[in-house]
Amino acid sequence: MAKEFELNEVEVWDGNYAASQAMRQAQIDVVAAYPITPSTPIVEGYGAYVANGYVDGEFVMVESEHAAMSGCIGAAAAGGRVATATSSQGFALMAEVLYQASGMRLPIVLNVVNRALASPLNVRGDHSDMYLGRDSGWVQIDAFNAQEAYDLALCAFKIGEHLDVRLPVMVHQDGFTTSHKAQNVYPLKDEIAYNFVGDYVPVDDMLDFSRPVTHGAQTEEDWHYEHKAKQHKALMDSRTVVDEVFSEFKSLTGRAYKRVESYMMEDAEVALVLLGSSVETAVLAAKQLREEEGIKVGIVAPRCFRPFPYDLVRDALEVPTLKAVCCMDKSAPGGAMGALFNEVSAAAYTTKARPMMTNYIYGLGGRDFAVDEAKRIMKEQKAHADAGHITTDIQQFSGLRGPKLGFFQTRRG
Repeated sequence: MAKEFELNEVEVWDGNYAASQAMRQAQIDVVAAYPITPSTPIVEGYGAYVANGYVDGEFVMVESEHAAMSGCIGAAAAGGRVATATSSQGFALMAEVLYQASGMRLPIVLNVVNRALASPLNVRGDHSDMYLGRDSGWVQIDAFNAQEAYDLALCAFKIGEHLDVRLPVMVHQDGFTTSHKAQNVYPLKDEIAYNFVGDYVPVDDMLDFSRPVTHGAQTEEDWHYEHKAKQHKALMDSRTVVDEVFSEFKSLTGRAYKRVESYMMEDAEVALVLLGSSVETAVLAAKQLREEEGIKVGIVAPRCFRPFPYDLVRDALEVPTLKAVCCMDKSAPGGAMGALFNEVSAAAYTTKARPMMTNYIYGLGGRDFAVDEAKRIMKEQKAHADAGHITTDIQQFSGLRGPKLGFFQTRRG
């Protein structure tokens, strides 16, 4: 029997420690891990819990992140509750087996502390790794701060293990700006947290010798298509489950989460759409601009990146006064528009307002995103709204040293 961990009503935790505590409270059977900055403290902390008797499960240190996810897949297929953590190059090394985990319908929880992908080598946070995983078949949920990193890690087990889903879940938090920033966190008592997550219920586990099953079988053109279609349906069905879990968590804690968060959109003339810890910066900037200059700015923040909530983003942008929207991508776009821009544009196209859409690339390699920069971007959107057309290149690199860099010029008749 694992020892109970004494917690105060309010703790000062960073995002990494918050995630590790949630993993401890879920009483995971197996964590297979390989440490990498900036997610190392998550598995380091979990290892300490195991060593000190606060967890009954196994902690397996392996030779690489590929091996870590492979170990998690084996443990989950055997019928255990499983989780791990990684970042950046480690996430990239996991990429092959991420698809195995989702295709085998294994509800593994992966805490991803977002960090730039090399080259050049960079240990600071951007969303390169988050975007890399967007087509892997995992549910992806985004935490904006340490409290959310804790809360959403608990919710992730309940979402992934739901019988209508049975898919792996990533919980994202920004490297350093969330993972290493200490904040007040209100944790649940161990018993309450575990009761919320619930006992693990294995499905088709390989150690049930009374009912032998095969995992990871080869399928060709005869059944592969049907398998992937069912996997996609389960991912889409997770939308309802996420809403239900968030509702249950609100009843338990009073803390409300939505798949799409929106702020001050009721009368917004311009809006920013963005992810992660930058959301709080943007909200502060929008409030200040409203008070100081009367510019009506709103913020839309998709919390659930996969499955992408097109309908909820559309509803958030269905504002009669809305004229210009800036989608902010914290990842190098690779010769195209940013991934968030593409998703949001698809949603905005179905609105009656059809606002003008621009794409700002920002924060690569951990470049600071300050309130003043957010205000500058918001004012630029207001200029588009006043002019009735986009007055700059559609895509710009924000906060870049040196000459201004923009692409995709608009055509005006």
